[in-house]
Amino acid sequence: MSDPQQPEKLPARETWRALYRHFRPHRWIVALGALLTLVGAVTGLAQPLAAKALVDRLGGDESIAGVLLLLTALVVAGTAVEAVGAYVLERTAESVVLAARRSLVGRLLRLRITEVERTQPGDLMSRVTSDTTLLRAVTTQSVVSAVSGGLTFIATIVLMGLMDAVLLGVTVGVIVLIGGVVALVMPKISKATAKAQEAVGAISTALERAFGAFRTVKASGAEQRESAAVETAAREAWRHGVRSAKWQAVASSSVGLAVQVSFLAVLGIGGARVASGAISVSTLVAFLLFLFYLIAPVSSLVEAATQYQVGAAAVARIVQAERMETEETGEPSAPRDTTPASVVFDDVRFRYRDGLPYVHHGVSFEVPGPGMTAFVGPSGAGKTTVFGLIERFYEASGGRVLVDGTDVRSWPLADLRAQIGYVEQDAPVLAGTLRENLLFAAPQVPDEEIRDVLVRARLDALVERLPEGLDSLVGHRGSQLSGGERQRVAIARALLRKPRLLLLDEATSQLDAVNELALRDVVAEVSREVTVLVVAHRLSTVTLADRIVVMDAGRVRAVGTHRELVASDPLYGELAATQFLASTASGAT
Repeated sequence: MSDPQQPEKLPARETWRALYRHFRPHRWIVALGALLTLVGAVTGLAQPLAAKALVDRLGGDESIAGVLLLLTALVVAGTAVEAVGAYVLERTAESVVLAARRSLVGRLLRLRITEVERTQPGDLMSRVTSDTTLLRAVTTQSVVSAVSGGLTFIATIVLMGLMDAVLLGVTVGVIVLIGGVVALVMPKISKATAKAQEAVGAISTALERAFGAFRTVKASGAEQRESAAVETAAREAWRHGVRSAKWQAVASSSVGLAVQVSFLAVLGIGGARVASGAISVSTLVAFLLFLFYLIAPVSSLVEAATQYQVGAAAVARIVQAERMETEETGEPSAPRDTTPASVVFDDVRFRYRDGLPYVHHGVSFEVPGPGMTAFVGPSGAGKTTVFGLIERFYEASGGRVLVDGTDVRSWPLADLRAQIGYVEQDAPVLAGTLRENLLFAAPQVPDEEIRDVLVRARLDALVERLPEGLDSLVGHRGSQLSGGERQRVAIARALLRKPRLLLLDEATSQLDAVNELALRDVVAEVSREVTVLVVAHRLSTVTLADRIVVMDAGRVRAVGTHRELVASDPLYGELAATQFLASTASGAT
């Protein structure tokens, strides 16, 4: 699969197919807008003919009031119809963007963990915000501009040909010559726009990086360095944006140049033909009016081509995001079991992707339920990866991971994860209220169960202290809470899910001794009815476990109770002798 940071250029046929997919649900509304635009254009075509009649009448005694009224009516009617058509198209364009964003967001939130880990979040966000915005013009306005502009151009050329074929030949010759220049410019617009969009993604990535570690940035005095990184990306976006604007200016100004050169050529040759009697003055006037009227359809065609080039670059990035591998989603289909789950690792081998070293080298162990099983070992032993494989965040490269005797790859994903409560290593808290965070995994839990879990997780005092209780905002990533409070919120969230299998990854690492002891008792109580797996770095937690799995360098070296392992396994004995396993086991594993 290609690098998500370097979007590939799509073939024209595939680009059109992708554009049509966004355009198709709105095709009839767009057709209405196109029809209104075309009607407005047709009223404009009648104006040079009315002007010709006006000039002819100026030479006689006929009244010109009727012709002037007709011209006025055509101008007013054409303007009104085109205004309605423009509104219809703008409204439809916004609908296209909305649908694209809904579809893309729904897909991005279903991405596999491996896809997200190799892609910058800021770049993904820019595809939802910036790239989808560029669809607005290309899927509606450019389509209509191409159709209405093309039809109007043809109609104008036909009428000009009926008036004088010689002058038409002069006009077409100049337009074709300058049109060749425009054709050469279009690929440059596409390339510059694609680069500009990539740079916009880099801006989002740089900002996401800085705001994601805002306190660290400030504590490190790194504001200027991070600002410089964002500015570098912004300058890159500016540079490519200016380059795209330069070529777009060349394309649009070429239209005016073509008309001006044509006007001079037609004026000179047409004047000679009037002098020779080949055409009348009124014909020359009407032809010149048609020539100036030709600016609009030619501009529409050039604009449509330009918008296509700009949109094609955005479509390539959107399509690439749509091709990223996703997970199945949905509501659990099976009736919820309430018995504790069992877990078996059978000769599991795993690496994050081809070419990287293996994290697990034939890991095997069995965990019957209920009870508590602790995983200990040095940093990098593969402990946290065990949880990722159970949750199917990753797929085993070899061997089997079984839950209730069934390979996790055979479980419907929604059913599998409905059985599990998971507290991550960094215990993330989402922006929003405390209530929203607690109910994130189980939104239908009644208030009495919330109150019970708040007491068990030692959060009741926090709720009483907050100005709006459970409805108090916790800030970006839980910035209004302490590290220990965030961990207790994460644990409470997992308990409210009523899981059959509870995965705790260093769940009490940031708690003080009093709260750690209280939550350790809660976990011990839960383990009587639920299968609990815990990555533990504190000896006090490990000694409570029914079984301990000692891991080292991606292998299971021993399984047993605390007393058995102290006597039989040198590594465990060394860790236990320190009274604190965190000294060698802290950090991501």
